Amino acid sequence: MMARRLILIEGLPGSGKSTVAEMVSEILKGQGKEVQLFQEGNLDHPADYEGVSFYYAGDFEVLLKTHEEYREILKSNATVHDQGFLIPYRKMKEQWGIKLPDHIVQDIFSRDIYEIPFEENVQLITEKWQDFAQNVLNTNDDCITIFECCFIQNPLTMGLVKCNQPKEQNVQYVLELGRIIHALNPLLIYIDQKDISYTFDKAVSERPKEWSEGFINYYTNQGLGQTQGYQGVEGTVQVLQERKKLESEIFGLLQMDKVWLDNSDYDREACRHKLEKILE
Repeated sequence: MMARRLILIEGLPGSGKSTVAEMVSEILKGQGKEVQLFQEGNLDHPADYEGVSFYYAGDFEVLLKTHEEYREILKSNATVHDQGFLIPYRKMKEQWGIKLPDHIVQDIFSRDIYEIPFEENVQLITEKWQDFAQNVLNTNDDCITIFECCFIQNPLTMGLVKCNQPKEQNVQYVLELGRIIHALNPLLIYIDQKDISYTFDKAVSERPKEWSEGFINYYTNQGLGQTQGYQGVEGTVQVLQERKKLESEIFGLLQMDKVWLDNSDYDREACRHKLEKILE
């Protein structure tokens, strides 16, 4: 039997993904397994891009010309990729302490991998997953990698929420990632919440105001939300319901070990017990 090398934790915001990802990590470590956990927003994510922009070579040259006085800084921190350059602008700011004026950061952000056209995003993300899968297969250890929410959530945030792409394209995007990681014998744990409205209200009440304002704006002022004229908290919940519908459909189509885990009552002990059984 193929060793399990990857566990994917998915679900809507506020469903308990972080908690479950941490529990899975603890349970596996308790079994004596070597584990690597990558949570949402990790700037060193091996299969995704967080706070990274992509520029084609010509556009990168324009950026350098426009901000001549920062040419050397931008050039020395960009990495060559395919026919262009990747700029890890969040790492530059948060880890390396590089101070860039707001207008340059805004300029760079406009080419963030989750801001560029859908087709470009698909290509870059798909290649990143291919590299990740290859790297795991090339290492001989039995380390299990756990990803919180970048497998279904990120493609659909881009394809459905932001770009309102045809359903078929969104489905194919995720199924292709599923094919890429097939050899890693992945396990997908989808955290279900029966009442999406309650879940979102809970997330709003527990998180900073900037989070909910940003989230509502993102979900209603572009893509699907904007097309449907959805607004405010209610509109955001409607987009989340559409997302959930598509996610359950994709869940059904994925050819991998998968578990639908009901976490509606947020009972940590019960949840842990279920996970221990799943991971036996």
